[in-house]
Amino acid sequence: MKRRILWALVALNVLLVVTLAARLTGEGTALGQAAGGAGVRRPADYIMIPGEVNGGSSAVVYMIDTSNGLLGAMTYDDSNRALNTMPPIDLSRVFEVGGGPAPRGTQVAPGARGVGR
Repeated sequence: MKRRILWALVALNVLLVVTLAARLTGEGTALGQAAGGAGVRRPADYIMIPGEVNGGSSAVVYMIDTSNGLLGAMTYDDSNRALNTMPPIDLSRVFEVGGGPAPRGTQVAPGARGVGR
């Protein structure tokens, strides 16, 4: 009986050392490759922002996944008792396009005509 408990504790310690080594060495090592996966990803970090939609009757919760660069939203529909979700938007593609250069023109900001003259 004591021998069986001893071997179970030895096996548990080996498993704990392997998982500790996998976490310390980074993604895609030891357990991730042994399981046949392409690597174990860490959980994402989220920022959740409450908001309102113009013309809407319910509030919205915007969720930003800072690890993967995704934006999503959720709202609760009281009448149907359902949670409505927005498909995630890839923020890197949104910011990749950019706003473009500022428009040039001959117009001067109000109150700036007499400055410096």
